[in-house]
Formats: sequence, C-alpha cells, structure tokens
Amino acid sequence: MTYDFAYEANPMRVRFGAGSLSVLADELDHLGLRRVLVLCSPSQKGTAERIASMLGDRCVGVRADAVMHVPAEVAKRSSTEALSLGADGCITVGGGSSIGLGKAIALVHGLPIVAVPTTYAGSEMTPVWGLTTDGRKETGRDIRVLPRSVVYDPELTTGLPVDISVTSGINAVAHAVEALYAPDISPIVALMAEDGVRALASALPAIVADHLDPQARSDALYGAWLCGATLGATTMSLHHKLCHSLGGTLNLPHAPTHTVVLPHVLAFNQSAAPGAVTALSRALPGSGDPATRLWDLCRGLGAPRSLAELGMKEKDIDRIADDVTSRSYGNPRPVTREAAAAILHVAWAGDPPTDIGQ
Repeated sequence: MTYDFAYEANPMRVRFGAGSLSVLADELDHLGLRRVLVLCSPSQKGTAERIASMLGDRCVGVRADAVMHVPAEVAKRSSTEALSLGADGCITVGGGSSIGLGKAIALVHGLPIVAVPTTYAGSEMTPVWGLTTDGRKETGRDIRVLPRSVVYDPELTTGLPVDISVTSGINAVAHAVEALYAPDISPIVALMAEDGVRALASALPAIVADHLDPQARSDALYGAWLCGATLGATTMSLHHKLCHSLGGTLNLPHAPTHTVVLPHVLAFNQSAAPGAVTALSRALPGSGDPATRLWDLCRGLGAPRSLAELGMKEKDIDRIADDVTSRSYGNPRPVTREAAAAILHVAWAGDPPTDIGQ
C-alpha cells in the first residue's frame, strides 16, 4: 500500500481510569487554573456540585443550564457570568451539551476547558464548536475550544440510563464511521476508528444486559474516546451535516438522531468507500454489509428506528434536504438534493437501510 496523508495530533491531555475524578485538582494544577466555573446540564447538577465541593474555593460557581445544540442566548448568559466571577477556566461535566457550552465561552473569551465526560458524545476530543441561533445551527473549528485536559472516569457513566447509553454510544460510532471515509483520513485515525467501533459494538450489548457492568462501562468509554479523537482529526461529511440540520432546525434530540440516521447514510456511501467497508466489516458483529450490521445492532439494543418517532414531520424533509445541500462539503459520494431527500424519507419512515442511488 502507498500512503499519502497528513496527520496532526491535537494538543491535549487525557487521564483515563476508574476513580480518575480524584485527580481533577491535579489537572487544574497542571494548567495553572485557580478559579474555575463548573458547567453542566440540569441532570448532572449533582455530579457538578460534588466536583465543586472537592475543589473548595477553587470553584467560583456552578451553572446547570446547558442544553442541546447550545442556544446562543444560553451561551451569552454563561459567558457573562464567567467574566463577572473572574473565572480563569471552565470544567464541563456531562455530554455534548455542557462541553458545547464550555466551547462557546472559550471561543469568545479563550477560557481553557477541563472536560469530565459522563456520556459517550466525543465532543471533548474535538476543536469543533456549535451554536444555534434562530433555529439554525452553525458549526466551526477553532483550536481555542479544544479542551486542554479530559478526565475519563468510567464510574461516572454507571448512572447513565441504558437507553441514553445506547444512543450516545451509536453517536460515537458515527464519528468513527465518517472518519473512515473522510478525505483527510490517515493510517493512525483509521486504526483508532476501527478499534473504537469494535469496543462500542461489544460494550453496548453488555451494558444493556447489565448497566452496572464495570468492564462494559470502561470499554464503552474507551471506545468513545477513540471515536471522539477521530472526529477531532478529520472532516465530517453527510451524516453529521444531516444531524446538525435536524437538530438545529427541528430541535430533534442529538444522540437519537445520529442513531437513526447513521445506517442510512452509511448505506448510501458504502459503494464509494471500500476501505471503510473493510474496516467496519471487521469491527461490527453479524453478517451482511456494514450498514445492515449497524442496523441490526441498533435494533438489538432497542434503539429508536425512525425520525418520525423522534418528532420529525414528513413535511420537514424538503427543508432539511435543501439545507444540507445548500453548502459544499466533502463526502465520498456526490450528494444531490434528491439523494438527501430520499435518505431522509427512509430514515423518517424507519425502513431498513438501502442504497437509494441504485
């Protein structure tokens, strides 16, 4: 094989292991942070307050108003409070909502982030930010928003409900799937992506069987780390464009939307991505092509199957198809408005994945 690629490692630290929350203060010391604001969603307020108690007077406050898709008005309020409290950094506790809020503050004010993930979202590994204004989600890449340190403690994920664990895990798989056919894929990213998918495909059924299984929780978080790292190292394509539009425009739930859409976009792209098909065939259980294996895995995990059950109306298909084809981006197969609409129709109905181009 002849290689031709570029790879740039992101400048960040990772601490991984059961009980690693105990080293959080050490990470603040490493970064020289003395006054941190803790950010979380309402569901993670208990964990955030536990962290605040651990840090004592190094914590200047807790904001528990992070929500999906990072509304611009929420980001503005949190930014104002961070400045008024004299914070020199933020600790984000939870999933993509809280990490996204921290990124919004970092984007404007440059406050460094220490991330403490409690889901498998993967946002903590990327320099990608997102803000939703008037129903439109804008995303971008900026090294200022990349967390400076990430503390992965599998013990913090045992309270994650099984259904959310499943969709959050498939959301992580989506990062790796798109990395495998990204225009800027490299050998090391391909290795991370394949192993991340393999780890999650094995761990999620075990979590469904026993949500307190410590090995399964550790394996799933390990897989999420690898998948998140691939998201941070490559350019995302049609799948993420669709999900960002569905989330920002229709306010559909983030991880369940990724879970429903992924098999259908993969089915569309498989014919143009033989390397991804080979890697995913090794990583995913079952038989058939990777899109079918992924569909079967999701069904076995009890995941949602259709955009309709997530709240999308059939009449919204055309506006989403228009939105995702209004701007150019890399995808292994050309995306027409008709193709995007066809993919959305199948995903809306919850039918099995099929190559709509054939």
